[in-house]
Formats: sequence, C-alpha cells, structure tokens
Amino acid sequence: MLVVRSLAKSVPGDRRLFAGLELCVAAGELVAIVGESGVGKSTLLNILAGLDDSDSGEVQIEGISLQGLDETQRTRLRRQRIGFVFQAFHILPYLTLRQNVALPLALVSADAAAITGRADAMLEAVGLGARGDGYARDLSGGELQRVAIARALIHEPALILADEPTGNLDTDTAAKVLRLFADAVRP
Repeated sequence: MLVVRSLAKSVPGDRRLFAGLELCVAAGELVAIVGESGVGKSTLLNILAGLDDSDSGEVQIEGISLQGLDETQRTRLRRQRIGFVFQAFHILPYLTLRQNVALPLALVSADAAAITGRADAMLEAVGLGARGDGYARDLSGGELQRVAIARALIHEPALILADEPTGNLDTDTAAKVLRLFADAVRP
C-alpha cells in the first residue's frame, strides 16, 4: 500500500527533519506518527501525499512511485487514491458544507445525485447531517475539522493521511472519528 524508502528532508538553515526514513504500511493498517511540534510530521504527510518533495528517497503508493510522476499525474493520484485531512482544514468559504465535502468526488464523477447523497451521508457520519446547506463561517473549529474529515473520506480513498485529525475534537467525537477511520481502511 504505502512504502517509504530512505526518505530525507531538510529545511532552510540546514536543519534536517528526517533522514533514512523507512516505512511500510499495509492495506487496512492504521499508523500514527507522533512527536513534538516542529519535528516534521506535517512535512512528512505532505511528502507522502505528493504535495511536497523530499530531498532524497522514494514514496510508493500502491506500487506507484511519486518521484516518477509529474505534477498532473500526482494530482490525479491524489484525487483518486488519497484522502487528506489538513491541519488547517482548507474548507472553501464560498461553498456550502455539502459542496465542500462533495468536492473530491465531483472531480472524478459526473453523477450529481449520487455525489449529493454521498456527501449528505458523510456529513451524517461526522454528526453534521443537518448542516449541509450551511457555510464554514457558522462553524466551530471542531465542526470544521469534521467537515474536512468527511471530505477526505467521501471518495473511499486507498490511503488516508490525516494531520492532527482530532486536535479540535472532544473525547467522544474524537473516538467516533477514529472509528470512522478504522472502518474506512478495513479491506
């Protein structure tokens, strides 16, 4: 599923975030990357998603090497195979919550009714079923985070990358979200 070989990344000032990183994640497996703030966890997730480049090494998703893909091919792979929960949510303020959640699916499918139904089901799954016509400006940080999670899961991605997905959630909601992730990765 996900294979990382000899990955290295430094940031300006010759500060090395990681070097020689090796990782193998099988389908259906949940992995948490933990560490202090500023050690490169978000950078690593961005590299795994093909949003950022490493200094050296290789990332493979389902046998496809990201290093061999151009930006258009990486974008296509993300749309079809990766769900990403950004730490900053990146909810588009001019779209309804339903439209925000539906966006990844709308980029790969033309069946509007099916997309709307799936978006509503995902909003329901994160406890925001009645809020689909609302906008980001009306939500708390935890609610925005749940919209981002629903958006990441809507297209049933092969790989889910989540950057602090429960950071703004209460304990009960965090547990429900973790169950959603576990259900989503079951083979």
